[in-house]
Amino acid sequence: MTIYWKVFAWAGLAALAGVLLWLLSPMLLPFVFAMVLAYFLDPIVRKLVSRGMPRVWAALLVAFVSFGTLIAIVGTLVPLAVSQASELIETLPGSLEEAQSQVEEVLPDELSEPVQDAEIEPEGVVDWLRDSFASQAGMLAQGVSGVISFVLFWVVMPVVTIYLLIDFPKLIRSVDNLLPRPSAPTLRKLAKDIDTTLSGYIRGQSLVCVILMGYYSVALTLVGLPFALIVGIVTGAVSFIPYIGMFIGTSLGMGAAIWQFWDEPIWIAAVGAIYAVGLFVESEIMVPRLVGSAVNLHPVWMIFAVMAFGTLFGFVGAIIAVPMAAVTGVVVRFLVDRYYRSSLYTGTDENRLLDR
Repeated sequence: MTIYWKVFAWAGLAALAGVLLWLLSPMLLPFVFAMVLAYFLDPIVRKLVSRGMPRVWAALLVAFVSFGTLIAIVGTLVPLAVSQASELIETLPGSLEEAQSQVEEVLPDELSEPVQDAEIEPEGVVDWLRDSFASQAGMLAQGVSGVISFVLFWVVMPVVTIYLLIDFPKLIRSVDNLLPRPSAPTLRKLAKDIDTTLSGYIRGQSLVCVILMGYYSVALTLVGLPFALIVGIVTGAVSFIPYIGMFIGTSLGMGAAIWQFWDEPIWIAAVGAIYAVGLFVESEIMVPRLVGSAVNLHPVWMIFAVMAFGTLFGFVGAIIAVPMAAVTGVVVRFLVDRYYRSSLYTGTDENRLLDR
């Protein structure tokens, strides 16, 4: 009976954690980012501490350098992104007219007549887009909740990150002190396995995303794809979402290529080759070397995790889906191994589920 109670207790704790995560999901975004950043940067802080620097100064130095670099990157990329977005609005009317003429040339006469008869007013489309964007932007600017959320994110997230970096060892010791003593060695080993999985995924996948953002931005710019910077950044940034990110990035790049190079298939093929090379290098070289087998989950389960967490917790859920699925996989494999070694499976009382 002891085994059953332990299983139910741990299942209850997991269910309670899931309910709390669901209830608090609207306010969790800055804390999730802060925890990920602190976890990502903690090894650097530990290395500085091992060389004699006080923990507080090491945490402050790493945080300020990291956020300074982030601000510099954003300050460099945002003006370029805004410039490309303005260019998109300016060129949209001519592009729509060109697309209409191309369709009329390609389609047979019977099918092109409805297109010719259709009244397409590019300026009206642009005006509608501008009015819609202005309306939505005005609502967001006037909405107190939107402004508060934006301010809170950029105020709370850096502060929480610094505090977590400073107090990381204390937090680990506090959690360790809460562990039941008979099960503490087993739970520490489980936590170590989870740490290995998370560190391998987060640090490796972050590096993969940065490399892909640079590769796609530069390569697409060289072939003359419009808005290459935005397309490249988005393609690299969403690559952390298994399969779905690949589909989004490829669709975005190829759609822009078809729009720009409608009558020049060689350049459409060039963009396709860029994505083919990027996908091959990502899946066959970078992910195996930088991420390895950290996640160790079947592709179907990863897709299910992304959709399930995204549905339950929105954007935050999509971000944490794969890491949480990886952690769940570690716990499930641990429990299955303990089940095979427990009296519930063997019919003996020699092994217990958590205490060995």
